Amino acid sequence: MFGFLNKEDPADNDNVTLDPQRIPAHVAIIMDGNGRWAKARHLPRVAGHKEGMNTVKKIAIAASDLGVKVLTLYAFSTENWKRPNDEVNYLMQLPVSFFDTFVPDLVKNNVRVAVMGYVDKLPAATQKAVRDAIEDTKDCDGMVLNFALNYGSRAEIVSGVQAIAEKVATGELAPQAITSATLDQALMTAPLAPYNDPDVLIRTSGEERISNFLLWQIAYSELVFTDVKWPDFTAATLKACLADYQSRDRRFGGLTDKK
Repeated sequence: MFGFLNKEDPADNDNVTLDPQRIPAHVAIIMDGNGRWAKARHLPRVAGHKEGMNTVKKIAIAASDLGVKVLTLYAFSTENWKRPNDEVNYLMQLPVSFFDTFVPDLVKNNVRVAVMGYVDKLPAATQKAVRDAIEDTKDCDGMVLNFALNYGSRAEIVSGVQAIAEKVATGELAPQAITSATLDQALMTAPLAPYNDPDVLIRTSGEERISNFLLWQIAYSELVFTDVKWPDFTAATLKACLADYQSRDRRFGGLTDKK
């Protein structure tokens, strides 16, 4: 009935085959379009967020099955506090509901939960849900499902630079010894090593901007944009986006035999 809302789903047009040897180790997704999905159906925005949570569950398992090592999802930004209070309160409750229902499936699929962002600024119930999910999945050694929650890349970089500056001020680190690796280790993605940097960044719902997400880490990431709104994003759409990624010639500023 609502097929027209799923404009240009890449999975509609291709019989997707992926090279299992070239699955990206780290996939990052800006999950966009929940509100527009709901509006198109004459539903409140929170209905879109609820459906988006169900999509997270499906895509997490799909990515794990494909062999992805890290799946980072932009769940709530430092700028999202500007939204209406009712919507923010609902978004803060979502991790509680999500982890309460989904952690057993994550454990079953050997998926470990990680969270980056300013978690200490979240409501107490949200913090507890995050801590419990991390604890309950700590022994899983398969894919890492990494949520960016109350995360903003500029704030992350400032925090990282401040940490480095403190080491310089105490004499622990010489300014001339600071390298790219120094900042890598000071950022919130450091625990994901060696997969700190996404191989591919996917953004849904037709927007083509980064929105303060992993600005340092995506310096050489492939960017894939799809018109599919996040609640309509399926395992087939994910495969189509990864097929697009696999079609690229990644040169990291250098040359390959192809160019």
